[in-house]
Amino acid sequence: MLNHLDSYYFSQPEPYQSCLLFLRNFLLNYSTEIEEHWKYTTAFFTYKKKMFCYFSINKKTKQLYIGFVDGNKINHKKLVAEGRKQIKILYINPEKDIDVKALREILKFASKLCK
Repeated sequence: MLNHLDSYYFSQPEPYQSCLLFLRNFLLNYSTEIEEHWKYTTAFFTYKKKMFCYFSINKKTKQLYIGFVDGNKINHKKLVAEGRKQIKILYINPEKDIDVKALREILKFASKLCK
């Protein structure tokens, strides 16, 4: 029987499923301090037990993104606020290669905020 997290990933259509599974693996391998949880009906990640980021798909546009909890404190050209006060998001196109360099840069900034 699948848990909520596995059900979330495996219920996504392709190419979202493969992209989300890659991102999940990437985050969990980025640091042993990152843990995955099922919160707010999505995959949510903590870093050193502090809220860190989450996955979401915009219901209207069907765009996949990673929301960074303290994104308002991160200055990176790929992050957008779109009216949010605390969270900034990184859009991910599941049909293109992920910019892992930019993702690493953002994770580096975000992880420093959790110390």
